[in-house]
Amino acid sequence: MTAALLAGLVAGYGIAVPVGAVGAYLVTLTARTCLLVGVCAALGVATADLLYAAAAVTGGGAAAGAVRPAAPAMELGFGLVLLALALSTAVRALRARRAAPDALRAAEPAAVLSPPRAYAGLLGITLLNPTTVVYFTALVVGGAAASLDGPAEGTAFVLAAFAASASWQLLLVGGGSVLGRAVSGPRGQLLTALAASLVIGAQAVALLA
Repeated sequence: MTAALLAGLVAGYGIAVPVGAVGAYLVTLTARTCLLVGVCAALGVATADLLYAAAAVTGGGAAAGAVRPAAPAMELGFGLVLLALALSTAVRALRARRAAPDALRAAEPAAVLSPPRAYAGLLGITLLNPTTVVYFTALVVGGAAASLDGPAEGTAFVLAAFAASASWQLLLVGGGSVLGRAVSGPRGQLLTALAASLVIGAQAVALLA
């Protein structure tokens, strides 16, 4: 059981720690909205990791076989979603800068993205992430998930992977909250949003190229 827990923690941190476009969006989202929205978005990312870890444990080779043919389409969808995120983040920031920035920022968390929408949105985006798909497919065919013995160890592995992913995403949210306080002025908000848009857009272009 201890080995399954450790394997799950390693798997969860292994997929969560490399900060890509989703991580950059999570930090910026928290900086520009509120802590509750960021926490819900972080849990959406971690839930996607939980679902893929569960599929790796319960589906075995069948799950890997089902995922591989869908991976190119998921990569295309993920790239398009990232491109839309980059554009919408930049456009929203520029509109806020031109309008009444303080009033717009005060209304933005409730009007633009509620906590449930943040959770659902980041869950959907992460499920489309081809990196997550490839990672957990590797666990199925020959990694940690292949050596688990029985449902108890499988459950321990999945829950540990979820806990690791959630803890890292929440750490990013904490950083986003601090960043939001540090760049609370209109110019800081604009520069933060545009920087995140560039990071997300670059990864989108790399996926679609």
